[in-house]
Amino acid sequence: QGQPVESGGGLVQPGGSLRLSCAVAGSMSDYLRVGWFRQAPGKEREGVASITLTDGSTYYDESVKGRFTISEDNALNMAFLQMDDLKAEDTAVYYCASERWTSGWGPLSTREYDYWGQGTQVTVSA
Repeated sequence: QGQPVESGGGLVQPGGSLRLSCAVAGSMSDYLRVGWFRQAPGKEREGVASITLTDGSTYYDESVKGRFTISEDNALNMAFLQMDDLKAEDTAVYYCASERWTSGWGPLSTREYDYWGQGTQVTVSA
């Protein structure tokens, strides 16, 4: 187990779409859950979406429900975050995180996860 690696960030206009990718270290079968988080300048890191790999259950922050979709591909050992109808307030550094077993903090809590990527910048601007 180790640090996941994110990719896919960039600059997009409001209303546009981006797809973020997360390559986990090793095999997806080593992990219980993968989550996506974001941190805007001057703000705390917040949970955006997570997926439990054992049963496929997903969780979303209210601010992104209906716009973002988390998914995973076990064969590729990757997770994805499809972001549609992007807004200026979605601008942030997005992080992928993974965990092997639950710590009880909840699927969108930063305290839940053991392994963190370096982050990828998403900027939504006209």
